[in-house]
Amino acid sequence: MQKIRNFCVIAHIDHGKSTLSDRLLEYTNTISKREMQDQALDNMDLERERGITIKSHAIQLSYQRPSDGETYTFNLIDTPGHVDFSYEVSRSIAACEGALLLVDATQGIQAQTISNLYLALDQGLEIIPVVNKIDMPNAMVEEVSDQIVELIGCAPEDIIPASGKTGAGVQDILEAIVERIPPPTGEPEEPLQALIFDSIFNSYRGVIAYFRIMNGTLCKGDKVRFVNTGKEYEADEIGILRMDMVPQQELSAGNVGYIITGIKTSREIKVGDTITHVDRPCEESIQGFEDVKPMVYAGIFPIDNDEYEDLRDSLEKLQLNDAALVFEPETSVALGFGFRCGFLGMLHLEIVQERLSREFDMEVITTVPNVSYFAYTKRGEKLTIHTPSDMPEPTVLDYIEEPYIRAQMITKPDFIGPIITLCLEKRGVLINQLYLTSTRVELTFELPLAEIVFDFYDRLKSISRGYASFDYTPIDYRRSDLVKLDILLNGEAVDALSALVHRSKAEAFGRKICKKLKELLPRQQYKIAIQASIGAKVIARETISALRKDVTAKCYGGDITRKRKLLEKQKKGKKKMRQIGKVQVPQKAFLQVLKLD
Repeated sequence: MQKIRNFCVIAHIDHGKSTLSDRLLEYTNTISKREMQDQALDNMDLERERGITIKSHAIQLSYQRPSDGETYTFNLIDTPGHVDFSYEVSRSIAACEGALLLVDATQGIQAQTISNLYLALDQGLEIIPVVNKIDMPNAMVEEVSDQIVELIGCAPEDIIPASGKTGAGVQDILEAIVERIPPPTGEPEEPLQALIFDSIFNSYRGVIAYFRIMNGTLCKGDKVRFVNTGKEYEADEIGILRMDMVPQQELSAGNVGYIITGIKTSREIKVGDTITHVDRPCEESIQGFEDVKPMVYAGIFPIDNDEYEDLRDSLEKLQLNDAALVFEPETSVALGFGFRCGFLGMLHLEIVQERLSREFDMEVITTVPNVSYFAYTKRGEKLTIHTPSDMPEPTVLDYIEEPYIRAQMITKPDFIGPIITLCLEKRGVLINQLYLTSTRVELTFELPLAEIVFDFYDRLKSISRGYASFDYTPIDYRRSDLVKLDILLNGEAVDALSALVHRSKAEAFGRKICKKLKELLPRQQYKIAIQASIGAKVIARETISALRKDVTAKCYGGDITRKRKLLEKQKKGKKKMRQIGKVQVPQKAFLQVLKLD
């Protein structure tokens, strides 16, 4: 066990974690030159296309130390950097004793760097600071090193300058891992205690769980129990994670590996669960990471209602691989049966939609994303509101509370004005303004979560020319003046288009949706009135005029009354049609309206 080191790589998005991991794989000969490709650990097409890591990836390396010829086993977990995937990071950290904290020499410390660092410090990890991308012409190595010293209080000589592109500093990093990260603690003789930190579904072998053994020893063929679900299985195959899975006869305390038990139903394995032996169980389960708290909710519905069960299976399999996804069944008048899903943010929602389409061939409709609110009735009841249709009637409702977050933005002083304007427009309150250095300032705002769901991150990036970094933590629920905005087509409400908005923004939002629907809805034989209303009060209206046949074409000359008679006849027909006609909203229109912002 003295020769094992478990560590993860944490950093802000785009600071070069995956590239540095590639160099570590090459240097330790885990992957041959022939098999090498950029972002070797990112095995999803989506990750390569977007250049981001979505999943954390575990891999074992063998490092032969030049000074004494000893061979060390490294378990490396490469983690995502985007704020929407911070749950992946927290799970990786729970399985490690140390972390490489990467900071881009051209960009300096950014918001996610700080929040990931705090996650690691809370778990008591040993931090090795690395300044990456030192080969870039605009690298500010000394300035960034000073920022790191100020942030974590280490000595300047503890910081390793490196480059994931050229491979500079990789040897120093490997040496630092051996010297600074403590070997895992745990007793191989104790009862088995292993933490599941990830799992995937394989259509031939069932669910494959990745675990880290805290205490005890696991052998092939052992009878094991999953503590939280209480299910018992036989360990058909256990092994370590290289580029492929490598089966082993036994794994003992401190090791990271995988277990295949032939489980076919995804509900029976939970990430964060503890594996133990049936005949000699451990006394308590491992207190790993906390339950995920979704930030954004959206309804996901199959385009064809017959595919409802397939969608459920797909979501369950996806949940194995993405533990931050939560869902429950719901029904909608307009869209039929579907699921209410909870996501960590808009990028997470987008990625889940993409993965459903690519990996499971499921084309879905997503409703307007919203957050959950608390509604208090006049009788003193407290209700949780996930969709606008859950909202109690205005006669019963007393008040609504909405979730607030504390947002941290780190940017250059030049962009302070536009960023503050953006946050104030989003009903934010400035809490703090702190100069980290003369060229970097940290702004702290309290904002309603609903306001940052749609386009906040994109707008922040564009007004700061990509320099602002953003991170947030939920704080509490606060009382707010929210109203339910209904969209009516010829007097009938379309539940999939209704939304909860702040009273001050309701009119603008209603106008926008009505205008958009006027462009998107096909014209009918009768007139269609599109209205946005709050309760009984209509606040915006657009009208789609009817398709008309030119009934007066055959009247060439003669008395005007002949034309009038024909037009009156047509008018009656249109009126009758309108009474029996139903306005169907095409799927394309739903998707377009939902992309409103």
